[in-house]
Amino acid sequence: MKKMKHLLLMIITCLFLLPFGTVAKEKINIYFFKGDGCPHCEEAEEFFNSIKDEFGKYYNLVDYETWYDKENADLMKKVAAKLGEEASGVPYIIIGKKTWNGYASSYNDDITSTIKKEFNKKSNDRYDVMKEPNKKDNISSDIVAVLIIVLVTSGIVYGIVTARKKSS
Repeated sequence: MKKMKHLLLMIITCLFLLPFGTVAKEKINIYFFKGDGCPHCEEAEEFFNSIKDEFGKYYNLVDYETWYDKENADLMKKVAAKLGEEASGVPYIIIGKKTWNGYASSYNDDITSTIKKEFNKKSNDRYDVMKEPNKKDNISSDIVAVLIIVLVTSGIVYGIVTARKKSS
């Protein structure tokens, strides 16, 4: 009987801790193509710095200088083409499938709402233009959670049945 109480205590503890063992949501990437010395790019950078405290937990800002780096300029053109666009200048900002060519403070609300919207998507529903889709990563975290619960429950049932047989 004492073994049964210990087993039940372990089971309850495991079930309680299971939700806390889930992996934290990965940040989204914001791609920011800019030119050194571009006043609009500097304004956009100031904006991203101003929202870092509130929204920084949702995104990584990945920037590419394009005016003095030909490889980055070519990358910007390739990425824009992949999105079905033409990057006509800087700044060129990409969040998921949404882009902004240029920058004005009137974009701020749209950018912040897009950050939240993209972050809140399930990982396999997010789009990252720089990452090729990986079929191995398309397993939903919900499916993984269900599998873990089934395995834990099976182990619990097995433990209870084994404990009862030994006590008989």
